[in-house]
Amino acid sequence: MNPFIAWFDREFTQLESDWRELIEQLDAASLYSEKQQQLCPAAEQILRSARIVEQVSGGITANLWDDPFEWTMPETLTTREKLISYFAEVGTARAHAFGFFADDADLRKTVMAPRGPTQLISLWLDALVRARHHQLQAKDHLPPMEA
Repeated sequence: MNPFIAWFDREFTQLESDWRELIEQLDAASLYSEKQQQLCPAAEQILRSARIVEQVSGGITANLWDDPFEWTMPETLTTREKLISYFAEVGTARAHAFGFFADDADLRKTVMAPRGPTQLISLWLDALVRARHHQLQAKDHLPPMEA
């Protein structure tokens, strides 16, 4: 039984599902501004949330701690379909990272993260909190629900 791995997996799976639901709530026509060459504020926050998960996953699996902004340019993610496809890639990367854990004891291992030596459990918890923060910021930018 690995309650911590199972808990993290559930939380990240829910986060990934929430990204898709939030994107579906956005007006496709105003998702990306060609004139300003940027995503709407809600989509930008959702993308930031996903980038956090991608960065941690890449750091754990390939020791690649670069900011995913380098390769997830907003102008390439201009539609719901492209964003949802990106979220699927992030989910796959996260699942791959979780595949490295045989049991909860593995979460106590220390890795060299950008901020120095860090236990994996702390790294995942920090990523989850930061990703949820941006997801909540996205909710603040959603248009009001019609009655």
